[in-house]
Amino acid sequence: MSIIKIENLTFAYPGSPDNVFENLNLQLDSDWKLGFTGRNGRGKTTLLRLLMGEGEYSGRIVSSVDFDYFPPRVADGTKSLAEVLRGICPSAEDWELERELSLLGVHPEALDRAFDTLSNGEQTKAMLAALFLDEGHFHLVDEPTNHLDAAARERVSAWLSRKRGFILVSHDRRFLDGCVDHILALNRSGAEVRGGSFSAWLEDFRARQAAEEELNDRLKRDISRMKQAAARTSDWSDRTEASKRGAADKGFVGHKAAKLMKRAKNIETRQQRAIERKSELLKDAESAEALKLSPLTYRSETLARFDGVSVNYGGRDVCSGVRLEIKRGDRIALAGGNGSGKSSLLRLLLGEDVPHTGRVEVGSGLAISYVPQDASRLSGSVYYYARACGVDETLLLTILRKLDFERSQFARDMSGYSGGQKKKVLLARSLCEQAHLYVWDEPMNFIDLYSRIQLEQLVLEFRPTMLFVEHDAAFRDEVATSILQL
Repeated sequence: MSIIKIENLTFAYPGSPDNVFENLNLQLDSDWKLGFTGRNGRGKTTLLRLLMGEGEYSGRIVSSVDFDYFPPRVADGTKSLAEVLRGICPSAEDWELERELSLLGVHPEALDRAFDTLSNGEQTKAMLAALFLDEGHFHLVDEPTNHLDAAARERVSAWLSRKRGFILVSHDRRFLDGCVDHILALNRSGAEVRGGSFSAWLEDFRARQAAEEELNDRLKRDISRMKQAAARTSDWSDRTEASKRGAADKGFVGHKAAKLMKRAKNIETRQQRAIERKSELLKDAESAEALKLSPLTYRSETLARFDGVSVNYGGRDVCSGVRLEIKRGDRIALAGGNGSGKSSLLRLLLGEDVPHTGRVEVGSGLAISYVPQDASRLSGSVYYYARACGVDETLLLTILRKLDFERSQFARDMSGYSGGQKKKVLLARSLCEQAHLYVWDEPMNFIDLYSRIQLEQLVLEFRPTMLFVEHDAAFRDEVATSILQL
């Protein structure tokens, strides 16, 4: 066991006027299983990179342990998995790699295959296996669940629960609950570290948030009253000063007015100081402002139908005999392992050219709003994106503000956004669109907890007709009216 100390850490991106961190102080135990959460864009990945020694900062990071980062860079994907994993952990024995892969549900035969031929899920699990074989290192694991299906998430979470010495960035509530014993949260007002499960932290956090919001409301009312009183005092002192002018007995009136004026100014000064003290107590609690949606009502009860649909790639069926009817008000979740054809079925519904047999029937004039899985190619400003997509710019910006975007981010090139920020742009565009059917492909990838809750509440309140794929079991179970297992 050793201590990782972060002292007075201050960091800003080159050219940015705003600090990502300002005088951040943390003390972490290298034996902890630390879940790391916070709003998108708060600096979670940035902090991990700084721990790795990447980037210039002021302050100190003191540690006697070496850090490893996930996902590691793979320079040559044509190499075998065994060669790639030995590059990540040179000290690992073959039998150790085979053991860890088996525990994670990856067949040891995968070691002989080219890395690029493995699925994203297989690559994720294999690299985690090698990373944690590097004993004595402290592991920085950044969003490993994005390429894992629900079953794989459960398996990896259980596997991680038997490890120690890591920071895990994730917004999947059940995943975190299964494997962490401490929580590091980057809140608006600063950072906090607490022992226990994620759910325990979340329950406590919500209680503290409610209490803080109540306090904030009370303080704001106090400040409003004090400002009104200060304004009245200032007005009274100004009128008193004006009364001196033109008085017949200037000596008497002037002396009296001077005393009154001094008293009034003293009262005004005390009131302003009290306002400032009260204002300092406002901690700007985390908020998740309610979102809105305007779904269209389709003229028929049935919007679309899959009749005996099989999707075929490379001469084999990835899913077969799918029968599905989407009716008004349905919110159907497609579930299944990686490569089971979930995204392909969504693309078929959109009319894309996907090799298949069977029939896909889509209602005439059906308006569909689609959120793709991949947001990596977004570039240009949000203003440009709104014009290119033909959505209301003001509405798009309003939704993004509710999703915790700062106004200064709108003019930035989206290629520099975090994964969560990019996904929020895609979701915000969808929320701008009036549609009969909302088709979302893994919408929660990279999305922070607060925004997930916002989106859950949105779907439950406005009840749009949906067909979606989502591996976050907490979100899926909360909003889906039915689940189709592929």
